Amino acid sequence: MRLLSVRPKRGGAARLALLLSSGQVLDIGAAAARARLRLPFDAGDMVSLIAAGRSGLAALRRLAKAATGRGTALSTLRVLAPIPRPRKNVFCVGWNYLAHFEEGARARPQQQEMPQHPTFFTKVPTAVTGPYDTVPLHVGVTEKLDWEVELGVIIGRGGRNIAESQAMKHVFGYTVINDVSAREVQRQHGQQWFKGKSLDGSCPMGPWIVTADEVVDPHALHVRCRVNGATKQDANTRQMYFRIPRIIAELSAGLTLEPGDVISTGTPEGVGHARTPPEFLAPGDLLETEVEGIGVLRNRIVKAAR
Repeated sequence: MRLLSVRPKRGGAARLALLLSSGQVLDIGAAAARARLRLPFDAGDMVSLIAAGRSGLAALRRLAKAATGRGTALSTLRVLAPIPRPRKNVFCVGWNYLAHFEEGARARPQQQEMPQHPTFFTKVPTAVTGPYDTVPLHVGVTEKLDWEVELGVIIGRGGRNIAESQAMKHVFGYTVINDVSAREVQRQHGQQWFKGKSLDGSCPMGPWIVTADEVVDPHALHVRCRVNGATKQDANTRQMYFRIPRIIAELSAGLTLEPGDVISTGTPEGVGHARTPPEFLAPGDLLETEVEGIGVLRNRIVKAAR
């Protein structure tokens, strides 16, 4: 299933929706009311649905089966990030593709070998923005806005000290993320990854969550990033240095993961700051971020006043 958070373009509260095979979307709350089905989750809150686990998914399957002719055109809705305001920071993994590590080695002469463990950092909830929303270039803060296509993992069943062998049982689904980065902010005063990665609007996400049962192998997906139609990154998740089970196991060691937590699994080679000469996003650029079988983000870069 493909699960969305949407809002009518004319305004109104966010609501959950299900993408139908027809390309239309089913308003989950409205469909449940018509079917007189009491949902085991809040029809306006994706995290509530995720936390409901199997009972939530079973209710959605019932609604989808009875949804013939009941869909709404996607074009009439504003598509939000699947989890518009995560309850915690987005967890991110740095240096998780060998070629990406190598292309940036000149910028960090003190780090010449791949880490033996995943490198974690976070992006704040206010960085999250929708799959088709604009991404601001914050004037006076950064002139070096960079792109990073990543596969996003959504935690379903929570836990702490999760064994690597059991980690995939804790995955609810997958989404597309671009870890947009302000490079000079990231590198000022040493290594300020948190600040350089957390500017407002710097985490486009979506367009939906694809449930784990629909993704045969998350380690065999093409990932691509384009700027104004030109391909900048083109790789495959099989090139991940640390795979998803290892990431979840190490992240959860002594740290409780909860339903709806988001993990961005790292980016491959092709980022702008490592190019010769370096390239960065500018106002008017169209940033497209794609993960095979999941979806495509389309975000226009706009100048944001300080």
